[in-house]
Amino acid sequence: MTTPNVLDELEWRGLVAHSTDRDALRAALGEGSVKFYVGFDPTAPSLHMGHLVQVLTAKRLQDAGHTPYALVGGATGMIGDPRDSGERTLNSLDTVKEWVERVRGQIEPFLSFDGPNAATMVNNYDWTASLSTIDFLRDIGKHFPVNRMLARDTVRRRLESGISYTEFSYVLLQSMDFLELHRQHGITLQFGGSDQWGNLTAGVELIRRTDGAHVHALATPLLTKSDGTKYGKTEGGALWLDPEMLSPYAFHQFWLNVEDEKVGELLRVFTFLGREEIEDLEQQTAEKPFLRAGQKRLADEVTALVHGPEEVEQAKAAAAALFGGGDLAALKPDTLASALGEAGGTTVPAGELPGIVDLLVAAGLATSKGEARRTVAEGGAYLNNVRVEDPELRPTGDDLLAGSWLVLRRGKKKFAGVQVG
Repeated sequence: MTTPNVLDELEWRGLVAHSTDRDALRAALGEGSVKFYVGFDPTAPSLHMGHLVQVLTAKRLQDAGHTPYALVGGATGMIGDPRDSGERTLNSLDTVKEWVERVRGQIEPFLSFDGPNAATMVNNYDWTASLSTIDFLRDIGKHFPVNRMLARDTVRRRLESGISYTEFSYVLLQSMDFLELHRQHGITLQFGGSDQWGNLTAGVELIRRTDGAHVHALATPLLTKSDGTKYGKTEGGALWLDPEMLSPYAFHQFWLNVEDEKVGELLRVFTFLGREEIEDLEQQTAEKPFLRAGQKRLADEVTALVHGPEEVEQAKAAAAALFGGGDLAALKPDTLASALGEAGGTTVPAGELPGIVDLLVAAGLATSKGEARRTVAEGGAYLNNVRVEDPELRPTGDDLLAGSWLVLRRGKKKFAGVQVG
C-alpha cells in the first residue's frame, strides 16, 4: 500500500495557495524526511490566529515524518516585514529578546523535540548580529536586482506614501535566513503565509544564485471572512494566542461564532479531525445550521489545542452559567471576569450598591428606569441567575461572585456584568 503524500493532505485541507515546482516538491516529500523551516517575527508579545496556521502546518509536516526548524526572528523582528498600513514602530533589542522567548514558548508545545525528526528552534539573530554591512552588501545584496524589489506588491503600494530603506531591505534578511539554514542544516523547504510569497521565492532564488541548489517554497492562503475582511477579535484586533491578551473564554467564543459558510474551511485548517468527520460536520451545518454542530466542534478542538482541555470545559461552563444553565459560583474567578469583560456592563464603587433598577440601566440591559421596572414586573430580570421579583431589590456584598461581580440578565439571551470596587 502506498503511503499518502502529505502534500495531498495539505491540498485537501486548503493549505496550499502557491508553491514552487509542485511535482518536484511532491517527489521530495515522498522520498524521505525533508528538513523545512517556517519563520515567526516577534513584532508583538504573542502569536495570533494567522501564525497558528503556520504552527499547525509545521505539526502536520512533522507528523508525516518531516523535520521542522522553527525560526523566531530576533533580527528580523527588530525590523518587521513591510505592510500596507505604513511603517512599523521599531522595538528595542531588549523588548524583541523578551518577545522571542514568549513566542518560542507558544510554538514549542505543538512540536516534538524527540525522535528521528526532532524539531529545532533557531534564531536569526545568531548569524545576523555579527555580520558586517560590507559582507552583507557583497554576499547578499549583489544578488537582488532593485527593479525586482520595487516590483513587489507591498513595496509598490508603499512607494507613494513612502517606505524606509530598513523595511525595503527586509526581503534580503529573510532570504539570507533560508540560505544560512540551507548551508548549516540542509533545509530545502520554507513555507509561510501567501503574503510572504515574494520573500519565500526570493530565498529560493538566492540559494540558486549562490549555491546552485534547487530548493522549495510553499505558501498557505490568507484566511478571510465571507465578506473578504481579515479575521480578528474586534475590528482591527488580533485573535491572540496568549491567554493574558485574549482570554480562553473569548477565544472559544470567537470560534463558536464563525459563519456557517466558513466552518468547513476552518475545520480543515485548524483541527486534526479526519476527512470523514469534517465532511459530516459540514453536512450537519448545511442541513441544521441552528444546531451549530460544526462551530461547537471547531471551538472545542482549537481551544483545546491552544489552551488545553480544562479551559474548554471552563469556557463551556461559563457560557452555560451566564445564560442560566449552570452554577455561576462554580466558575473560576478569572474565567468569570473574562467572560463578563467580553459581555460588557458597568463598574460601581464598593460600598452600598445601587438598586436592581439602576443596575439594569447602568449595565445597558434597559434604556430607562421605567423599562427596567417593567422587565422585573414581567419576570424577565435576573440577578446571578435568580429571577428578581422585587423592583426595590438592592444587592449586598453577599451577592458578589468571586468577590467583585454581579451577573445581570434580561430574558434568555442578554446578560451583562457589574464589577464592584
